[in-house]
Amino acid sequence: MSAPPAVDKPPAGPDRLAAFALRVWTYKQGEVVSLMVHLGDRLGLYRAMAGQGATTAHGLAARTELHERWVLEWLRCQAAAGLVETTDGEVFELSPEGAEVLADEDGSLWFAAGAFLGSVAPPDQVDRLAEAFRTGRGLSYDDRGPWGAHSAERTLAPWTRHALVSRALPALDGVWARLEGGARVADVGCGAGVALVAMAAAFPASSFEGFDPSRYAIDRARARLSESGLTNVTLRLAGAGDLPDRPTYDFILTLDCVHDMPRPADAIAAIRRAIRADGTWLIKDIRAGATWGDNQRNPMLAMMYGTSVAACMSSALSEPGGAGLGTLGFHRELAEAMCREAGFTRFVVHDLDDPANLYYEVRP
Repeated sequence: MSAPPAVDKPPAGPDRLAAFALRVWTYKQGEVVSLMVHLGDRLGLYRAMAGQGATTAHGLAARTELHERWVLEWLRCQAAAGLVETTDGEVFELSPEGAEVLADEDGSLWFAAGAFLGSVAPPDQVDRLAEAFRTGRGLSYDDRGPWGAHSAERTLAPWTRHALVSRALPALDGVWARLEGGARVADVGCGAGVALVAMAAAFPASSFEGFDPSRYAIDRARARLSESGLTNVTLRLAGAGDLPDRPTYDFILTLDCVHDMPRPADAIAAIRRAIRADGTWLIKDIRAGATWGDNQRNPMLAMMYGTSVAACMSSALSEPGGAGLGTLGFHRELAEAMCREAGFTRFVVHDLDDPANLYYEVRP
């Protein structure tokens, strides 16, 4: 089929050209502000401002033992971005909501600063992503090195730490009582072990097993487990395909990971074989629509697709023949269809007021 004939278009008017250029530079501004958020989190600047009221660069530098001139420029950037408040560029304040989102890692479900790591990917990984566009072969999470494991942990940990036990588990029919009585649990794609430690501490009568194919993630999970002193958790450097080939678990979790898997259908089939007849599988995955039009309602859509290229779809294409679902690929309709195809008969959707995710309660 021949290409359609070219259509001459009039040159862009100055107003349209200026508006488009501004839109492009706005994304560059976001990249720069993202680096500043990372530095604020890394250096403890937000934590030092939280609850302190108005402060100057001199006062904040003294509290953080940092250089005053650098702190002043950082504060002015934050104020220009609307993240801290000022009227004169000399006295600054972090609002209560700013403190929750940027400083309160241990107490707020809204904490987000941990997701800012200075860049979307280190330069060597950017080179490999560019090559992936030519070869079609993506980067696994281990290909992203320790940085990748750290990135996933700090991005996902706030919800897991603050809402898994208090909000998600109580929504599941009969699961809380079973965990209290003593259940065998598998966390498939356990990452750095945040969910395992939270559940193991809350339900000491149950036993928990974590599976993850990333050695960097498992290393972080082992360190966390050692610090916790818990004895009812075991960790395995393994994927879903390494689950027992017989009904073993009362409760299985996959949190933010099915869309990353090169072979999600095989993983779902393995989970079906490993779960007991009266067991429950909790899937947490991205709140996505089945069509482009459905997803247009997402104000963070560009970030979602970019994250997919940089991490999720890349992982899902890291093996030959990978499914390549990506960040928005495991939408509700596909999730239910794949679960039923694997032999699950019950599929319940829970909307827990999480703006990014839905929760699926799946049973044999």
